[in-house]
Amino acid sequence: MINEEKHRVVTGTIGDDIHGLGMKIIERALDTAGFHVVPLGIQTPQEDFIKAAVEANASAILISSMSGHARMLCEGMRGRCIEAGLKDIVLYIGGKLDLGDEEWSVTKALFLKMGYDGVYSSDTMPGEIIVDLTEDLTARTNIKGT
Repeated sequence: MINEEKHRVVTGTIGDDIHGLGMKIIERALDTAGFHVVPLGIQTPQEDFIKAAVEANASAILISSMSGHARMLCEGMRGRCIEAGLKDIVLYIGGKLDLGDEEWSVTKALFLKMGYDGVYSSDTMPGEIIVDLTEDLTARTNIKGT
């Protein structure tokens, strides 16, 4: 179990995306696993994710994108987080992130290069995300504590 006060997670779908069901499933799983979820809903601009993360003292931001525009909508997110004082925040993205017939490994590498800590396809199970998030948060906590 995660300490709710320590690990607040901001969630939402980015930009023009109205596909919120997948994120609702992830939010429910996060809540069940003991995270404090700050849900932003659909059609959320980057700035709102960052503002909510600062206000909530969040440990992570989880972004969903099923619209096919993730590359454009998510570019620069890591830099904006750093500018806002969120240099240690865990940043995940998931959904329909590839373009056409692109290999998933190419898509994943692109988002990792953009500064995302976790990149997930639309068929990823919530448990996998929670395991990865728990590990990433534990690693960040251990680094900060030393």
